[in-house]
Amino acid sequence: QVQLVESGGGLVQAGGSLRLSCATSGFTFGSYVMEWFRQAPGKEREFVAAIRWSGGSTYYADSVKGRFTISRDNAKNTVYLQMNSLKPEDTAVYYCARARVGVVTRDYGMDYWGKGTLVTVSS
Repeated sequence: QVQLVESGGGLVQAGGSLRLSCATSGFTFGSYVMEWFRQAPGKEREFVAAIRWSGGSTYYADSVKGRFTISRDNAKNTVYLQMNSLKPEDTAVYYCARARVGVVTRDYGMDYWGKGTLVTVSS
């Protein structure tokens, strides 16, 4: 079955960096757009970044543009999120998701989700 497993979260000071990974299995990874979302305490889940099949096209929320980088390794069936210059407002549970069709920046456009990994940025 389809599985998405995030890792790499943790506690970091403001200005620091983390790299999240999402290992996938159970489907043809290279055929799907993969995305990252996040949900902060008391807030709705929001789009963070997306990457097309070949990795040549990437998309970012304005709040993370220039600081986060999404990438993928189709040989390893894994998608990554490199997060630099982290801010306290980046504190959230980060989710990896598979898009149903194309790039959709809303969570209803995803058909499979990981369980999430917690990122906490201290000030």
